[in-house]
Amino acid sequence: MGGFFGAIGREDVTLDVFFGTDYHSHLGTRRGGMALYDAERGFRRQIHNIENTPFRTKFEKDLSDFRGCAGIGCISDADPQPLLIRSHLGLYAISTVGIINNAQTLVERYFSDHDHQFMAMSSGEVNASELTSSLISQKDDLISGIRYAQEQIEGSMTMLILTPEGILAARDRLGRLPVLIGRSEKGCCVSFESFAYHKLGYQDAYELGPGEIVRITADGWETLAPAGDEMKICAFLWTYYGYPNSRYEGMNVEIMRYRNGGIMARDEAKRGGIPDVDCVAGVPDSGVPHAIGYANQCDKPFARPFVKYTPTWPRSFMPENQGVRNQVAKMKQIPVPELIEGKKLLFVDDSIVRGTQLRGTVEFLYESGAKEVHMRSACPPVMYGCKYLNFSRSNSDMELLSRRTIQTLEGEEGQAHLDEYADASTKRGQCMLKAICEEMGFDSLGYQSLDGLLEAIGIDRDKICTYCWTGKE
Repeated sequence: MGGFFGAIGREDVTLDVFFGTDYHSHLGTRRGGMALYDAERGFRRQIHNIENTPFRTKFEKDLSDFRGCAGIGCISDADPQPLLIRSHLGLYAISTVGIINNAQTLVERYFSDHDHQFMAMSSGEVNASELTSSLISQKDDLISGIRYAQEQIEGSMTMLILTPEGILAARDRLGRLPVLIGRSEKGCCVSFESFAYHKLGYQDAYELGPGEIVRITADGWETLAPAGDEMKICAFLWTYYGYPNSRYEGMNVEIMRYRNGGIMARDEAKRGGIPDVDCVAGVPDSGVPHAIGYANQCDKPFARPFVKYTPTWPRSFMPENQGVRNQVAKMKQIPVPELIEGKKLLFVDDSIVRGTQLRGTVEFLYESGAKEVHMRSACPPVMYGCKYLNFSRSNSDMELLSRRTIQTLEGEEGQAHLDEYADASTKRGQCMLKAICEEMGFDSLGYQSLDGLLEAIGIDRDKICTYCWTGKE
């Protein structure tokens, strides 16, 4: 996915941009960037590869060269950014988060002339921020251009634009990601994560609505394009992506996760009872609060039978090679033998997507002496790859554990009954659970229901994107 942070004030904001951006490192693993604007020196920008070195480490040596009363920074899972753009709309820096599903179509439609060319990334794809800026340039002013770009892009696009006059923030058309403004005596900031600016002395001031565009200055902000009525914010912000103390649309991430685990245990007890286990545990890290809620509800002891060793391997999904990723995941798992040997364990994970690392986790637990391993997913079976924010994005939906299992069970006929397979109360749903248990080595498996998940989030369910579970936009 990715994240960004911007700050503007009456004094130099370099450190605020640096630390604010660093606090979005849990949202991306590929590239980090910063751009500062100073009235005397103009724009200064730097981009680094952060696949094997944290953002903070890569940018510390650059701080002495940065200076400015306005700046933006980003963490990206793909594109090098922010980009510096020079066009008839002036010189500005742009950072984006989202997906352009129709990128090739847009290039062919608008930029097929011989005078226009794009810088290809190492993957051969067009940089999303560069394409977005080119669409913006189709209009006579930045605001009209931003609205035009969002209308033309299939997918989602949230953007931050640094100009000599201030910072423009534009939430994607359906508000799939949050954009928040903080304020302090020294100026204003804009961020995905509220805790990033709380630590820097800013207070909550404003949350953009879907498709809203604002201009932020040291003195405040003004809406340049109003918010739309329809919103589809990503549910995975609460279940997985969001940091524990983050809050989106008024709902705190950690509170939602406790509630979600509790609802899952409550509903499972109504259906026939909780397995007889010695303890409930969470797959670290984001599975832990879901497990705490589950354990509290069913009155089972909560424990940590294994922990992740993060100083050496902070993020297991960094390496490109799947084999290396699997080995890294294994290296991170440090057992507590006294809590595993001869024990019946129930684990809660934030989600089950491809299942590759989870299989390794179960093998590791049995090798460490576990008697039984029961697994629970804090969200429903993932049936569709995300086409909006890059969560569960796959080359094929058949990479997803649930779809792969369905194909094995029933072939193409099964793909016509995905709703039944997602419902554990149906015969097909029970068959899928049994097949996954046999493949993965679980003693039992359960998924949170969609109704339970939406109850836990607690906001209007029509405002939440559930595409990856239902396939409905």
